Amino acid sequence: MKITKEEVEKVAHLARLNLSAEELETMTTQLDTILSYVAKLEELDTTGVQAMTHAFSESNAFREDKVTASLAREEALANGPSQNGEAFVVPRII
Repeated sequence: MKITKEEVEKVAHLARLNLSAEELETMTTQLDTILSYVAKLEELDTTGVQAMTHAFSESNAFREDKVTASLAREEALANGPSQNGEAFVVPRII
């Protein structure tokens, strides 16, 4: 076994989980299965394999940043229900 019941109990305690005896047994078995699989993956020879962040190659989908003129203040404030000439007026929230 890669993990013991005592280790699962300790992690459950740290996570503030109250596991019944049945849940503890199930969790120990499941975590052991996961850790055994990871150990199996560690056996693979990955020399010469380039590290990757995605399964598919990704390219930047964003547009280039270009400086453009922004809205005039009066034009931006024209769509607001209430404004004071400099900003939108909203109710105070305390």
